[in-house]
Amino acid sequence: MKERMGQLPRARKKGLVIEELPGEVLVYDLERHKAHCLNETAAMVWRHCNGRTSIARIAERLQHELKAPVEHEVVGLAIEQLEAARLLGDGTGRPKQNGGLTRREVIRKLGYAAAVGLPLVTSIMAPRAVEAVTCAIVCSGDASCIATPGCPPRCVNSTCVP
Repeated sequence: MKERMGQLPRARKKGLVIEELPGEVLVYDLERHKAHCLNETAAMVWRHCNGRTSIARIAERLQHELKAPVEHEVVGLAIEQLEAARLLGDGTGRPKQNGGLTRREVIRKLGYAAAVGLPLVTSIMAPRAVEAVTCAIVCSGDASCIATPGCPPRCVNSTCVP
């Protein structure tokens, strides 16, 4: 973590669709076809990643906004997660090997009560259009199948097998 304190992270803006919701931010990465949900803490950190603000300064700003103590490790954990999700740009898009504490280590250090405010970035792959189709297959008595376009029809002994 100490080596990261001087880092000036920059939030990636290109190729993203961003939707601000109460208590979270949804980010869709058009390049990687991944959706990310940033909880309130992770979203606050991401908003402060302007390429000019250090991790220590981001922690100070969060402390002021939340009117509660914010440890540098919390910001560092958010940065790690944002890097892993490739939501930071300018060369900070890859997670560093052995850089920073894990979520579990931060919880141990700060205590379980602080875990509620820990940053969390949840990511999922968006399905391709063909994967999003609901397949319907109808088999007739003569073992022929009728399937939704884009779905592979298969009948085995007059029974449809998707």
